[in-house]
Amino acid sequence: MGVIKKIQYDCRHATYLIEKRQHRSLTIRERMELTIHLTGCSVCRLFQRQSRWINRMVKSLFHQAEEPERKLDDEFKRQLQEKIDGRLK
Repeated sequence: MGVIKKIQYDCRHATYLIEKRQHRSLTIRERMELTIHLTGCSVCRLFQRQSRWINRMVKSLFHQAEEPERKLDDEFKRQLQEKIDGRLK
């Protein structure tokens, strides 16, 4: 396997392990492989940070979806509608 192919495979495998680690635990071998790869690959370290951030955002969106629905009160809606009608005239 050529050097470029090996690096590409390692990055592809590292991204798989990064995602896997966020959902379940890695084996000792997988943890070692990932640690060694991340030591020398700044692109995969960046991917790891971005992946963590995305997962946190998605989890927070699902958490917000569980909150009770918020609605505007009728008086505020009426006032807003009057402002809109006034600007349209």
